[in-house]
Amino acid sequence: MLTAVTPARQKTIAPKRRDAFFDNAKYLAIVLVAIGHSWEPLKTHSRILQGAYDVVYTFHMPAFIIISGHFSRRFKLSPHQLKGLITGIALPYIAFEAAYSLFERYLGNDPDQAISLCDPIYLTWFLCALFVWRLTTPIWKLVRWPVPVALGIAMLATVSPNIGNDLDMQRVLQFLPFFVLGLSLTPEHFRLVRRRSLRILSIPVFTVALWLGWWAAPRMNTAWFYRRDSAPELGAPWWAGPAMTLLMFGCAVLLTACFFSWVPGRKTWFTALGSGTIYGYLLHGFPRKAGDYWGWFDPTWLHGTLGVIFTTLLSAMVVTLLCTRPVQRAFQPVTAPDVDWAFKNEKSKVSPRREGATDRRSGTEPTRKAVRSDGVPIRRVVGQGRGVRRVARGEADVPSQHGAVRNETSKPPRSPG
Repeated sequence: MLTAVTPARQKTIAPKRRDAFFDNAKYLAIVLVAIGHSWEPLKTHSRILQGAYDVVYTFHMPAFIIISGHFSRRFKLSPHQLKGLITGIALPYIAFEAAYSLFERYLGNDPDQAISLCDPIYLTWFLCALFVWRLTTPIWKLVRWPVPVALGIAMLATVSPNIGNDLDMQRVLQFLPFFVLGLSLTPEHFRLVRRRSLRILSIPVFTVALWLGWWAAPRMNTAWFYRRDSAPELGAPWWAGPAMTLLMFGCAVLLTACFFSWVPGRKTWFTALGSGTIYGYLLHGFPRKAGDYWGWFDPTWLHGTLGVIFTTLLSAMVVTLLCTRPVQRAFQPVTAPDVDWAFKNEKSKVSPRREGATDRRSGTEPTRKAVRSDGVPIRRVVGQGRGVRRVARGEADVPSQHGAVRNETSKPPRSPG
């Protein structure tokens, strides 16, 4: 027998499902980040690896930042969102800034390494930048042309060597256009880049990109991809900064679109890992730094073809393990601490009770009566018989010339003719 669905059952709605595409994209992007970091000590003697490294660095962080911007579209500086910003970004930034500084001081044999919240160390710059970007989200929603304005700010940053290293502001400003682009994109844009035609087109695009990376390897300063210095600091003329900003932005958007075209939209074995990419990002830096401190990349065989393949697979496996549920549960007190005790309780505004509504606590009808300024009580006529009509709330009832009850503010009936 079929059972009718009651209103109470209709209110029981299943939690909103995560989009598998974005979880897959985040996981694959974080794997590329870890692989790129593992290639750094190996690329010196290989032009091919240097070219591949430059191609990966062209789009792997832009792709991650575009997704971060896309999921910041609903940020409106509400108390709940500000709490999430503090507990999910600011506090993990403080914790990992201190952890990486101490790791550098004691395991890296650098006793002068200070803990400075104004000078992000290694991977923590992204948390600092994301905090600043998300705070500015309401501003970008007001701007008519947000992406061109953000590009203008990024270009100005490349000609401003006096910005300094506080909060890694060069990276904050030079990566800003990708975050603003993510804010401007809709789900329909992401569906467009997942078409089969673009997937086929991405093959020659990536082929040309790898060839250009190989060609530019001995001619181009890799520091351009890090976006942490201005053009004068890189020994380039001032005009090279704005030119490289536009050129690299175009290349990054193109390669990111090609990357997204290959991201599966269905649920896969690594989809669940997409929700833990922040763990993989923040934690994989410790074994990577330990490799530098303890000479893990010194053996000669690692600099050959087999060594590069081994290092690539190993780094992908490590970051994958760091995205798993057990690691998320273990480090959740650090990456998402429960500090509700530090915030004021939000008291929801109680809307005034409507006339005739039932008091939820006592279960009785309210006894308040509305009165006019002259003391005449305002009553509600609920009958609809002859000579009586319903009166709107807040308006006094007075007899009309025809004996019916009419509203004092209503117009008198028109005379016939």
